[in-house]
Amino acid sequence: MRALLFVLCSATVYADEIIVRDADSLRTALRDLKPGTTLKLAPGDYPGGHSVGGVEKLTIEALDPKNRPHFKGGGNAWHFSCCNNLTLRNLRVSGQTGNGLNLDDGGELTKPVTGITIEHVEVSDIGPKGNHDGIKCSGLDGLTIRDCTLTGWGGQGIDFVGCHQSLITGCRFIGKEGFTASAAIQLKGGTSDVIVEKCHFTHAGERPLNLGGSTGLPYFRPQGVKYEATRLIVRDNVIEGSLCAAAFVGVDGAEFTGNTILFPTKWIFRILQETREPGFIPCRNVRIKDNRIVFRRVQVQIDINIGSDTAPETFRFEKNHWFAEDKPQASKPRLPTEEQDGVYGADPR
Repeated sequence: MRALLFVLCSATVYADEIIVRDADSLRTALRDLKPGTTLKLAPGDYPGGHSVGGVEKLTIEALDPKNRPHFKGGGNAWHFSCCNNLTLRNLRVSGQTGNGLNLDDGGELTKPVTGITIEHVEVSDIGPKGNHDGIKCSGLDGLTIRDCTLTGWGGQGIDFVGCHQSLITGCRFIGKEGFTASAAIQLKGGTSDVIVEKCHFTHAGERPLNLGGSTGLPYFRPQGVKYEATRLIVRDNVIEGSLCAAAFVGVDGAEFTGNTILFPTKWIFRILQETREPGFIPCRNVRIKDNRIVFRRVQVQIDINIGSDTAPETFRFEKNHWFAEDKPQASKPRLPTEEQDGVYGADPR
């Protein structure tokens, strides 16, 4: 049985657990955090604007998972820097003018932060205009974001810059009128070995999935790579609306498989190159397989938007089901390479 060490304000403190019941006791608890601490937050409203640096094995979670503490306003709700093995669970954040959650390596480009888990977190109303992200991640390895909901953001719902060996699973992304969302998920800046699976995107920005992107060279992790992202897997997601379902942007190797695409409004996919530094590879080596794609020809007249300085001839299309709901006889897309075993004109739903 853990010994009661002391009682401070309205926070009850144990050897490794602090029960926080209001904003004042949260500020008190944050002053002297120790590795291995668990903060359990009582229901209620809390201000944003909290920063934590260099604390390992920290857990911040709801005392009552059915009644989540709500962090309102501030530049960021929380900023965590160099916090290995951090867990955030059953929280709400909204109304930030910068980012909802900001997690990074403190600018130590060769020392990634490892072992972060974010689960059952709700993020909403970030920005609303400009490059303001729901969850901003820079220099993180072994990150898991699970069963989170993001609604309304100005830039990206989740933005990875130089993150590796990570998973985004079971999340929901819902665009909101008046917010300048460019993407729901963006993976760039040397990001590699990331899986995005079982997520649902509803009108979630201009590019719900921005696989790659445009990053200033000083921010790449690791330094010196010649791609925005590599070895990405996007599988078993549902993508509704938006200008396109996914954009491949300076990526060198990705798999897009088993997804359901419903009614993009301009293109189905985009193949683009936005970083054109010397030696940078063209967007290439993408496999698009076993997807169900339902669209309307009155909206989608160009199936794939192909930009300059890309390598569309390296894209492979296999066993996709394409259905133009308003014109089934025009379901077969114009692709940069010949598809293997594609199915055209039959409703795959």
